[in-house]
Amino acid sequence: MSTSSKSKSAGTEVVSLDALAQQKRDALPSPIDYELFGVRFTLPPMKAIKWELQEKVGNLNDTIGVLEEVLGEDKVHEMYKAGYQLSDLEVIALDWQKRSGLEPGESQASAGS
Repeated sequence: MSTSSKSKSAGTEVVSLDALAQQKRDALPSPIDYELFGVRFTLPPMKAIKWELQEKVGNLNDTIGVLEEVLGEDKVHEMYKAGYQLSDLEVIALDWQKRSGLEPGESQASAGS
């Protein structure tokens, strides 16, 4: 007994998932405010970023690209000036993942890390 689309004599039924998708979005954690070495920034929950960007989140080869996309180029330059290192980016990524409600390895993005 499924509530999925079934054929009808006049055509097929279309099940709208809009309300369910909105409920999922509404249940996401709030954006997270961080401060590291005097630089303040806010990261949205990982599941709230654009789909094509989610695929890149765990790829250490494009960490700067992801941050530039999420935070903006000016904020990333501020991070450079503050002396951020790769290990700092790892600390950010792990906490961001945790506070986004994801377990290590749960997101597509974490597969590359």
